[in-house]
Amino acid sequence: MLLSYKQLQAFVTLAQSNTFAEAAEKIHLSQPALSSSIKKLEQQLGGELFSRTTRKVALSKEGAEFVPVAMRLIHDWDSSLADMRDLFAMQRGKLTLAAMPSFANSILPKIVKSFHQQWHGINLTIRDVVMEDVINLVRVGRAEIGFSFETEQLDGLVFKTLMTNEFIAVFAPQHPLAQRDTVSWHEIAQYHFVAMNRGSSIRLWIEQFTRQHDLRLNIVVEANQLSTVGEFVKTDMGVSVVPGICQQQFSQSGLACVAIEGVNLSRKIGMLKTHRKSLSVPAKAMWESILENHLGN
Repeated sequence: MLLSYKQLQAFVTLAQSNTFAEAAEKIHLSQPALSSSIKKLEQQLGGELFSRTTRKVALSKEGAEFVPVAMRLIHDWDSSLADMRDLFAMQRGKLTLAAMPSFANSILPKIVKSFHQQWHGINLTIRDVVMEDVINLVRVGRAEIGFSFETEQLDGLVFKTLMTNEFIAVFAPQHPLAQRDTVSWHEIAQYHFVAMNRGSSIRLWIEQFTRQHDLRLNIVVEANQLSTVGEFVKTDMGVSVVPGICQQQFSQSGLACVAIEGVNLSRKIGMLKTHRKSLSVPAKAMWESILENHLGN
């Protein structure tokens, strides 16, 4: 049984009127069309909703009980349509982003603030997780847009480059190289090294780079998080090399961040989305806004 919005509207209008003529005028229908609509509704429901006389129309007992039901259905219908219009007009909605912590605490706040100023009705959820998890969250649909380094694990994803990021050296404040403007990889290799664990992409990139340039790192500590790497460097257990996007975070924690001279390791940072489904209206607006604001190359 399918009840139409027009049928419900016609029924409620007639229930609030004295005659078919009065109700028909209110909803801009002819009397025959209104009468036909009410008859079809009664057939669908299985009984009479009105007691009809030559002068007046009155609700039957069942009709009186159906009035609040019909009004609630109309209200729900109108509210649902208004909600959908708001979603498409971006007056309300939700958007989940995933970002590696180094991006989340440096560049992402400016992006989110700019977006929120224009679309303040959109509730944003930020999942700041390691790069591998950013990729997985986007791939399985738990985040619509991710911000990460470009990796070899982007099957099924669209990656848009935002910047190319040079890696930097980090030292404890008291380290002999801490006051230098630049250092070389050969100088870095002379000291104990604090590394990311073997499962991380950053560790893989550093190992590939050092092999290509005949460098050997004396790794004394391994950690799962860049923030943990920084804490071990701070104790002067060793030096490390991290993506330049981490500079703000590491400098605020008291570490010396020094540019690396000569041939250096660099990686593209960008935003990614899945190939499999289109973005929601808020996600599409953010994606396009980032590109329009010339954050991309």
